[in-house]
Order: sequence, then structure tokens, then C-alpha cells
Amino acid sequence: MAQENRQIIKTYVSEVAATLDKLPVDITAQVVELIERARAEGKRIFTFGNGGSAATASHFASDLSKGAICAGKLRIKAFALTDNVPVLSAWANDTAYENIFAEQLENLVEAGDIAIGISGSGNSQNVLNGVKVAKAKGASAIGFIGFDGGKLKSLVDLAIVVPSDNMEQVEDIHLLLGHVITTCLRKG
Repeated sequence: MAQENRQIIKTYVSEVAATLDKLPVDITAQVVELIERARAEGKRIFTFGNGGSAATASHFASDLSKGAICAGKLRIKAFALTDNVPVLSAWANDTAYENIFAEQLENLVEAGDIAIGISGSGNSQNVLNGVKVAKAKGASAIGFIGFDGGKLKSLVDLAIVVPSDNMEQVEDIHLLLGHVITTCLRKG
């Protein structure tokens, strides 16, 4: 059993390393530049996703708000739409789960803000609806996606597609991308 577990661990780590080698570095750098511009203009960043992607959205907003502080630059105004459970459950109960992010963005997003939708499949309807509202209100949209990018890939301005069909590994790399982007913003 221990030998089998060692092999599973080695294979998993090897697969993640191979996927990391295929990440779109240029697009990730463009995401950093877009967030940097939003910071300079005092705009806001809204992150959102489901399940593990909800946790990543919360973590990324926290890192942008605190971990990206850079002397001589404005602080980033980042908010995870996944963090207000009463609002989430009210919209889900009173309308439909597909509206939980779109309805929050109707109240909050403004032109020049950034919406970051995180979806392993790229097909989560509530993420797609949130991105549509953000874009309609003049915000830029970024997607953290996996698999083939799904429907989200064509909706966003910048799509970071993790080239993997393993959901756990896609989620691992989305979290890593948040850390890489935050590091760039802090050093910049």
C-alpha cells in the first residue's frame, strides 16, 4: 500500500509539473498588467467561482488585498463574491443559483473594474452569467479555466486555460496562478 501511494504521489506531482510547463506565461503577464492598471485607477477586482474555485476566489481576493501591497502604489480593492453567504443564499433561494454572482455584480461592478471568473470546466452557468453582467457594465473579464476552456474562454478578455482535464490539478494550478500574480504585483 505504501509503495502504491508513493507511485500515485510521484505521478500526480509529475503531471502537475508537466502542465505547469505548458501554462500561457504571456497571458498571465497580461493579467498582471490589467490588474496593475485597475490598481492605478482605483478600480475594483471581483473574484468568484464554485466549490474549490470558490475557495480559490476567496484566497485570491485576500492575497490581492493584502499580499500585493507595494510601497508607493495604491492598494488593490479586491472582493470575493463567494464570501457573503447570506447574500449568496438569498439570491439562490429567491431567484436561482445561476444568478448568485450576476445579481451581486449588478449592485457592485462599474466600468473599469475587473471580474475574475474561476471555473475548472469553463461551463459553470453562474460564473458565465456573472461575467456577462460585468462585461455589459464595462468591466474587463478574466477567466481562470481548465480543460478546453469551455464557454467561459470566449466570454472573457483574457483566459488563462490550464491545459489539463484533471480537476484537482486544475484547481492546484489556479491557486498557484493567484500566488504568481500577487507576487508580480507586490514586486512591481
